[in-house]
Amino acid sequence: MRWEKRGIVWAPSGRSEWARSHAMGPTPVIMGDDVIRVFVSCLDELGRARPGYVDLSASDPTKVLDVCEQPLLDIGEPGAFDDNGLMATCVCRTASGQLFMYYAGFELCTHIRYRIFTGVAISVDGGVSFHRYSKAPVLDRSDEELYFRCGPFVMFDDGVFKLWYIAGSDWVTIGGKAMPKYELRYQESTDGVHWRPSGTVSMAITGEDEHGFGRPWVIKRGPEDYRLFYSIRRRSCAAYRLGYAESTDGVRWIRKDEEMGLDVEPGGFDSSAMMYSAVISVRGRTYCFYNGNNFGQDGFGVAELIS
Repeated sequence: MRWEKRGIVWAPSGRSEWARSHAMGPTPVIMGDDVIRVFVSCLDELGRARPGYVDLSASDPTKVLDVCEQPLLDIGEPGAFDDNGLMATCVCRTASGQLFMYYAGFELCTHIRYRIFTGVAISVDGGVSFHRYSKAPVLDRSDEELYFRCGPFVMFDDGVFKLWYIAGSDWVTIGGKAMPKYELRYQESTDGVHWRPSGTVSMAITGEDEHGFGRPWVIKRGPEDYRLFYSIRRRSCAAYRLGYAESTDGVRWIRKDEEMGLDVEPGGFDSSAMMYSAVISVRGRTYCFYNGNNFGQDGFGVAELIS
């Protein structure tokens, strides 16, 4: 794949209390013929994330049409799994037309640095507003997936909800700092909110340089043609890089990272890291939204597929 980077699309101005900095995890959804709505999560002055959205022109996704003034969800109440912030990673349209927003909730801990589990919020008005399905996570801790059940991507397909997510129960020390270790897993649900305690390992960590994957993004192009865009957390660069894989069933993947064709660029907002790729096609063109250095500190960018 060959991509042409189009630069930074949007970053918060810093004037809003809930959006002082960052635009993390760009999550595009096509809204009608003319609008791409990109859900992003911004940080307040304490570093806590809340999701909002930016509307872009479908004919030119570098053109901003509208920005929400208030967050779609506030942080959880004290003691909840998302009391230190929440990051939207997927918005799934159901058969009834509702939108399910899946998000990662961050909880600070004492004996480990943090835990991350998955919640879901529902919109019945086309994405104008969302309400939590529950205060508790829909992907909570389990014996097999103890600390991390997060980064969810959900697709309603073949009459079921298909979930790809990040799961793990270990920490490793890298450069004197404790870092999470997790792999890609898969499972299915009939309603999108009730899931099994553990999933099938869909992609395991390989090699000594990897210790985790970032938010998966799956495209189904045919009955036996699945494409996976994801992030690879590497020890050597202490940051994420983008990866790519293909599958005939959406469960077992053949990694083709060298074919992704998008990498860091000296002097740019993505000079040291790239992560959270999200790929959509609209009006005959294909775009990849992504974050650069420091998890979207400078905003989110977009690249267009050339060949």
